[in-house]
Amino acid sequence: MKNLKKAIYAIVFICTLSSCFQCASPKVATTNFEQQTPFTVKSVVFQEWYAGIKVGGTGINIFVPVTNVNDSVVLSEVYFRNLKGNLFKIGNKYTAVLKNPSQNYTFQKAEKPADYPFDLKDNECVISYKENGQIKYHKIVTLNEVAGTYYENGPPSIYSRSSSNSMATLDEELENN
Repeated sequence: MKNLKKAIYAIVFICTLSSCFQCASPKVATTNFEQQTPFTVKSVVFQEWYAGIKVGGTGINIFVPVTNVNDSVVLSEVYFRNLKGNLFKIGNKYTAVLKNPSQNYTFQKAEKPADYPFDLKDNECVISYKENGQIKYHKIVTLNEVAGTYYENGPPSIYSRSSSNSMATLDEELENN
């Protein structure tokens, strides 16, 4: 009987002690995605690319056709498959070149960096934009993939794209939507 009492006391003591010291779990920042945006996003398309030189690597081109953008709105970044890139406006669509940090010749999904703010599925992306100086996020849950492209002379340049024809375009596909 004494052993049973000792066992009960030990269990009560352990339960009390464990309730005081809970396991610490890392806090994940929750992001509220905007359902209503001050612009309209049509069908977002992405395309994997492969560079033809040894240090060229791989990446993803993203095409985001946007209409009805308010003057107080600036689209800035896109997050997709653990990669992040700046959005550049060309005509009525925004594009981004997401360079994979891996130097492999075949495309492999990048590992998630420790400071990457979102947990996204492979067919989801997030667009960040500023509205009246406040940063907001819009999640797109369906992206369309088009055939990959090969850049013989290395990765596409994000700085000279507006005057360059080296990036594949989707103007015909977007007009049909």
